[in-house]
Amino acid sequence: MLLLLGGFLILMLLGVPVAIAMAASSLLYILVSGVTPDVTLAQRMIAGVESFPLLAVPFFILAGNLMNIAGVTGRIYKFAVALVGWMRGGLGHVNIIGSVIFSGMSGTAIADAAGLGTIEIKAMKDHGYSTEFSVGVTAASATLGPIIPPSLPFVIYGMMANVSIGALFLGGVIPGIVMTLLMMATVTYFAHKNKWGSDTPFSWPQLGSAGLEIAIVLAFPMAIWLMVMAGMSVNMAVVIGLGTLLIIDWYFDFSAVMALMAPVILIGGMTLGWFTPTEAAVAAVIWSLFLGLVRYRTMTLKTVAKATFDTIETTASVLFIVTAASIFAWLLTVSQAAQLLSDWMLSITHNKWVFLALANVLILFVGCFIDTTAAITILVPILLPIVLKLGIDPIHFGLIMTLNLMIGLLHPPLGMVLFVLARVAKLSVERTTVAILPWLVPLMIALIAITYIPELTLWLPKYMGLSK
Repeated sequence: MLLLLGGFLILMLLGVPVAIAMAASSLLYILVSGVTPDVTLAQRMIAGVESFPLLAVPFFILAGNLMNIAGVTGRIYKFAVALVGWMRGGLGHVNIIGSVIFSGMSGTAIADAAGLGTIEIKAMKDHGYSTEFSVGVTAASATLGPIIPPSLPFVIYGMMANVSIGALFLGGVIPGIVMTLLMMATVTYFAHKNKWGSDTPFSWPQLGSAGLEIAIVLAFPMAIWLMVMAGMSVNMAVVIGLGTLLIIDWYFDFSAVMALMAPVILIGGMTLGWFTPTEAAVAAVIWSLFLGLVRYRTMTLKTVAKATFDTIETTASVLFIVTAASIFAWLLTVSQAAQLLSDWMLSITHNKWVFLALANVLILFVGCFIDTTAAITILVPILLPIVLKLGIDPIHFGLIMTLNLMIGLLHPPLGMVLFVLARVAKLSVERTTVAILPWLVPLMIALIAITYIPELTLWLPKYMGLSK
């Protein structure tokens, strides 16, 4: 255990990339211990990515990239301005609402920070907000990306923990709403403290238009249900519903109706059993292409090719981490390291609430040093047996783990959202870190609530029959 973990930590301290550090320490352990033939390294790494759920990873990444180049981010921003821009600290609220909507399409915090963050930070600075406040609210709202479905970390966790990815997606809805409200309350606090006003004048027509868009999206599933109840087949009802929606959107040229439909289609399709979460990722790509090529006509073959190559690059790095983490996690189990760590934690407490507090501290610490995908792949084999032994629902624990790791993305030394926003805002990493610190308060309150009120996570999956 000391050789495996010690080698990994030494390589990390030397600045070796996390995937290479895990693979090298695993190979060193195999060669020294002789626990298994060295060819096992390649076999286990390949087996780590031979998984149908992992196909969702490149497709969700591609969907996020396509949404960015399709101009959807700009439309989401315009819609959010109409909806909440008139409130005190308006663009802070706009930042959060924009992230909520974009979360329903991208599934990653980094895509949110890099895509919407570029627009939001510039707009906030132009309206007189400090760069630090703009960066802080953008960083905090980016954590919504993997909590509100769809979510790439949920896909990885669901594969590792062997739990329903659809249930994880539904489990993120209410926690995402709680986080949104806490962040908006924080913006309101800063607005009153600094005596900020609104950024756009209150306008009934604008607010009414934004409200109408929300009403249209919410009416869509109700209309489908009524048509089905009237004897129409589900497929025919959906075709008619989407056709009608497209005509209405085309005629009135709404800002974000079609973008708002993305999470409705994905979650609705999985709930009705039309497609698995992996197939939902393909549906997200098809919807993104439809918006960019047909509805908004903002895509070209050149931009689609660029989005594709960007996706290949990102997917390669993610899956390289998954392959390296899979052999590392397997060796943790084979070497009894996982069992020793599990026994040690159970020797401290058999109370599940105390365990969850300890797990939060551990995952937060790990999330500051290790990539989200690698952290999930390593920690799940260690912590899941304890979770099941203590009677904690693995879906609930999946939300806890994901939120902890999202908070870790905002911290040095390896927080990717931190580095992305430092580059976007042209701030030093130190100033960006200080800017984010106040926003850890609402995030930590949300983490405590989600940890100790399991029904926030479990009520919706249970109601939809996806969890016991």
